[in-house]
Amino acid sequence: MRYIEGIDRKRIAYPEYIDDYITDDNPVRVIDAFVDSLDLVELGFRNAIPSHTGRLGFDRKDLLRLYIYGYMNKITSSRRLEAEATRNIELMWLIRKLRPDFKTIANFRKDNKDAIQKVFKQFIALCKQWDLFGMEVVAVDGSKFRASNSKKNNLNQKNLARKIKYLEEKIQEYMAQTDENDNQEESIKKPNAQEIKERIKELKTRKELYENYQQELKKKIQTKSPLSIQMQDSWL
Repeated sequence: MRYIEGIDRKRIAYPEYIDDYITDDNPVRVIDAFVDSLDLVELGFRNAIPSHTGRLGFDRKDLLRLYIYGYMNKITSSRRLEAEATRNIELMWLIRKLRPDFKTIANFRKDNKDAIQKVFKQFIALCKQWDLFGMEVVAVDGSKFRASNSKKNNLNQKNLARKIKYLEEKIQEYMAQTDENDNQEESIKKPNAQEIKERIKELKTRKELYENYQQELKKKIQTKSPLSIQMQDSWL
């Protein structure tokens, strides 16, 4: 019997273009177009205009796309966003496979808190106005808004003020939680490539050791010898 096999990891896989992985109705396309329409200088983002000298930095719009995606998907730490940018196909498409590290992501938020909150409010308001994302937006910001034009959805000045205040509180709560998570994760050590290779080598050695134990047990069973083996693996 055989198992269903995956593709060879070193083979060029279909589709050839990353855009082919993102369907036309995927919400990340809305995030991309929305951020592209913004004037970050007017909104007050720092370093919104690239410097002509010094080390190249990330486009503020790409970092903003990353943060909007994180907000809409409840990703509340810069390390998580860093990781998702390397493994999440939607984010790979959204920021074109850029890989900002967690410090760059965290500093962008710290330097632009007020501007980011303004953008979050604009984006959520547009999504509700256009009836985009459906229950996904409701699930993220925690509000009880209805998509249908029910009595509960009719707006007056009092209701509108209450909903705006609610959204502001949820956005501030998200930003505060991200701050807290970043502070807690500041000291977390990330293994480098050499350490990963060493751990893989150890696991392969361990696998070979287990296979040798299995062979030795089989021989003892065949010869009806006592079924005892001196284990050398310190992990056991």
